[in-house]
Amino acid sequence: MIGVFAALAAFAIDQITKAIVVANAATLSAGISVFPGFNLVFYRNDGVTFGMLGGAPWWSLIALALAICVWLGVMLFRAENAVETLAYGAIIGGALGNVIDRVRYRAVTDFLDFYIGTTHWPAFNLADVFVVSGVGLLLAAAWISARRSIKS
Repeated sequence: MIGVFAALAAFAIDQITKAIVVANAATLSAGISVFPGFNLVFYRNDGVTFGMLGGAPWWSLIALALAICVWLGVMLFRAENAVETLAYGAIIGGALGNVIDRVRYRAVTDFLDFYIGTTHWPAFNLADVFVVSGVGLLLAAAWISARRSIKS
């Protein structure tokens, strides 16, 4: 149940923040400095991670993401502990948040811009944060499980 809740929470948080960004797109297009090293921006990415596959048919990226979400959903219900279910839920919620953007805008809304000097990390959104955090939790779950088996 925690995985389903995590997916719903990740999806809702992502969609709410993106709605705020889209509503303020005119202001954010030029970027707003929040503090040195971090801006809020409005950017539409028609690719995937770091803009890879930019220009690919939008429907193909949706189909791929949905297929992965189905597989992750199966993994969620097969998960053996709460950390894994939380991780799968976070990944699914984030992925579905980006799928909704692709359906609505044919691109993903990104708005978090971190930088050092003049070097900027590619802009991203909270869906991306949930996906990366979920993967990190999955790695931690495997590490915790391995440590427990060594001690036994």
